Amino acid sequence: MAKKYRVIVKIWEDKREDFKKWHVNDLLKFTVFLDKNYPNWKWFNVFDMEGKQIGNFTCKNKPMTRHI
Repeated sequence: MAKKYRVIVKIWEDKREDFKKWHVNDLLKFTVFLDKNYPNWKWFNVFDMEGKQIGNFTCKNKPMTRHI
């Protein structure tokens, strides 16, 4: 199955900021993954597979649905 979104996440790791990228289908499951594995994440931007930004979320303003 082809992934629906590309996301770029800003995290704090070892007292420095870092950016990580993933391909995801479900924004709710992805947020749970971030909370568990990267508890200091700050925000993530969501892009369609053509590269257009279609959403952004923060650790305080998380997605409420699986898809945009």
